[in-house]
Amino acid sequence: MPPPLLAPIILAFAPLFTSASWQRALVLLLGGILTPGKRTVTSALRIMGRQREKNFQNYHRLLNRAQWSPRRGSQILLRLLVQRFAPTGPLLFGIDDTIERRWGPKIRARGIYRDPVRSSDSHFVKASGLRWISLMLLAPIPWAQRVWALPVLTSLAPSERYYQNRPRRPKSLLEWATQQCFQLRRWCPNRKLTLVADGAFAALDFLHKLHTVDISCVTRLRLDARLYQPAPARPRNRPGRPRVIGSRLPNLRQHLTDPQTRWTKTLIPNWYGRAGRTVELCSATAIWYHGGLPPAPIRWVLLRDPEQHFDPLALLSTDLAATPMDIVHAYVSRWQVEVTFEESRAHLGLETQRQWSDNAIARTTPLLLALFSMITLMADRLNSRRRFPILQAAWYAKPVPTFSDALAAVRKHLWSRGDLFISPRRSNVLKSPNALLQCFSDALCYAA
Repeated sequence: MPPPLLAPIILAFAPLFTSASWQRALVLLLGGILTPGKRTVTSALRIMGRQREKNFQNYHRLLNRAQWSPRRGSQILLRLLVQRFAPTGPLLFGIDDTIERRWGPKIRARGIYRDPVRSSDSHFVKASGLRWISLMLLAPIPWAQRVWALPVLTSLAPSERYYQNRPRRPKSLLEWATQQCFQLRRWCPNRKLTLVADGAFAALDFLHKLHTVDISCVTRLRLDARLYQPAPARPRNRPGRPRVIGSRLPNLRQHLTDPQTRWTKTLIPNWYGRAGRTVELCSATAIWYHGGLPPAPIRWVLLRDPEQHFDPLALLSTDLAATPMDIVHAYVSRWQVEVTFEESRAHLGLETQRQWSDNAIARTTPLLLALFSMITLMADRLNSRRRFPILQAAWYAKPVPTFSDALAAVRKHLWSRGDLFISPRRSNVLKSPNALLQCFSDALCYAA
């Protein structure tokens, strides 16, 4: 049985499995939290004291054969996150893709992609691996005093080579994102939803599909995008098709050089991890249109740095009622999606699993990303009872806890429950200095 304090979170997923599969899933869940280093099935069994398990293959079958619904698990996870961190008001989600670097001839969904981490504007680096697209809830964490990106729904987006000998046609990244957003709207029918994405998702057909399900989007906008006035009122009894746009407006690049542009100096409190940055911005509404594609009514925001530390940046929002500051704050919070990907690689063993079957590959990485959200929920329950400590050092003053502190707090709570593992005998009890035990605890709980 899981610890009583964490049981409401863990037991919420029990209906996904049969009784026998749930016992194995619980072992893998707790083992995935406690295991440092590689997140393989065998390492999870070792940390849970099951290294002599004769039927160890049943734990592998939980990932590659057992019948359970990861999508249903995502719905349960979203409900838990919304109830705790965003019970009222609009919901803000971030979406982005990432490359899981994997090699091996048996990994059929593997492709060759541009490595966004190692590449730059002047240097192109390719990486072999799996491409994932993840939808994350952007919610403020009270004890962290900032917004975290909590993964909810993650899908594998294979390369075109994967579909060469298959009857299905390849799906683009925008098509996978559209499916995730439609699923999100079915799960949250009565909430206002806003999606934040980078420039790769700034496509007119994608924005139009989001508009059909009442999801607003905040993303980047090209400086040379074609902007128009709204279509004028059509006279009565006029033949022909109605106009969809009005007269052409100056593009945003022209606004940058126009001396008549009125700029407003504003302080952005949280600018990509900095304490604050002063920027100049201007904003207006327009119709973004390109021939053959549906027009999109948008509010655009143009930002420039008076100190010229970064190039001018253009943003758009399909919510015309949104203020420029709302749009900027929403887009800046998108950076937490990249932070979650990096934290998952550093602390949850992303890119260290060794599955080869298609079913296990499609399940393992989404489970590791979902583990980030589950650990956040568990740490929140621990913090509600007693504020967990923050790892401090003379050379590193940390004012608020990070994900590594949350993971360490959950691990310490699990280690304190000796009945989860092997019950010690009285004759095996040894006395050790408290300082030595604390060093062992920190080394084990804070290990990546």
